[in-house]
Amino acid sequence: SLHLLFLLFFIFSVPVVTEAVAPRPVNFSRTFYGIMFDAGSTGTRIHIYKFIQKDPVELPVLDNEMYHAVKPGLSAYADIPEVGGETIRQLLKVAKKTIPKEQWIQTPVVLKATAGLRLLPQEKAKALLNEVKEIFDDSPFFVPNNSVTIMNGTNEGVLAWVTVNFLTGHLYVKTRKTVGILDLGGGSTQITFLPRLKKTVLTAPADYIAKINMFNNTFELYTHSYLGNGLIAARLATLGALGADGLDWKVFRSSCLPKKFREDWSFGGLTYKVSGIPDGFAGYKLCYQEIMRVVKGIVHQPFEVKGSSIFYAFSYYYDRAVESGLIDESRGGTVEVRDFKKRAKEVCNKMTKYRPISPFLCMDMTYITCLLKEGFGFKDSTVLQLTKKVNNVETSWALGATFDHFHKLNIH
Repeated sequence: SLHLLFLLFFIFSVPVVTEAVAPRPVNFSRTFYGIMFDAGSTGTRIHIYKFIQKDPVELPVLDNEMYHAVKPGLSAYADIPEVGGETIRQLLKVAKKTIPKEQWIQTPVVLKATAGLRLLPQEKAKALLNEVKEIFDDSPFFVPNNSVTIMNGTNEGVLAWVTVNFLTGHLYVKTRKTVGILDLGGGSTQITFLPRLKKTVLTAPADYIAKINMFNNTFELYTHSYLGNGLIAARLATLGALGADGLDWKVFRSSCLPKKFREDWSFGGLTYKVSGIPDGFAGYKLCYQEIMRVVKGIVHQPFEVKGSSIFYAFSYYYDRAVESGLIDESRGGTVEVRDFKKRAKEVCNKMTKYRPISPFLCMDMTYITCLLKEGFGFKDSTVLQLTKKVNNVETSWALGATFDHFHKLNIH
């Protein structure tokens, strides 16, 4: 188990000792749980965290996490919220199996939705959230106020940073050595790091700087979430289909796709006709030019992107690195930005070879390369630590958000 200091769970965990000289219970040990749903644009995931408090006066430790995911995401059910709600019911069954019955009534259940719902018309998003709230209210778990919400992008980046730095042990040492995070979702992408130079803070747009108070420390972070720059939304933007009309008859073409490729493709409850350019050219160079329009001038380049020396990259960065053979799926690994570029070229110039893995692999790998280089401005030699889990816990904002629910972290 991770022996981690917690200021966080006092709310739930400090029993009242009535007698000053009460003998200490020989085998005092209590366990409690938290359930966090991550409703992303391409899937819904449940994180069930188990905490153990071994001693009434000490802080609890995180014992383990149970994780389960379903596809597609809630936003795919924009017009049929009841069916979307069914996916939440299925995942709650996992929670009932994992958490002992006597604990249900005091285990908080929370759902936070990200870019998939941010991209939907407001009333459709609201209908989905209301459906989830009703299912929560019917469940045997504890439903706190504001248990079903759309999370803002800043918190998404900050809380992912909290999770990763917590799991890597960086939040306890006073050296201020932390790691940056790069999260690539389907609808949005986040960058968060602790700047070393005042100039980074001063030259950033004001709303890219967030302060967070935790563990008796204040961290001033550079963070931003780019809505519409997640991997799947970026495919649509590259194809010129994001926000387009005439979907029933328009065909969206790209030189990032195999020439003979043509199919219907759905995202966020809409279906698009997508194809390669049958009589044109395909390949890395042309693809890169197309993708430049989606990235250039949209993504702010922080003054020091080497600020935290190491960036942990996860979500689609990880998945695509696995699919294109850059890293081992079970172990993850370290890559440089130039490795993404080199592999993107190979994939794009041998599209037929990689077609069975995914016809979009060239587009996705080129997008990742372009986002890192032209977007954030990383050097070819920047090291990225690709990780899905640290100490067997998922790298995502969910753990940070669970802390936030137990003890307001005060992000502003």
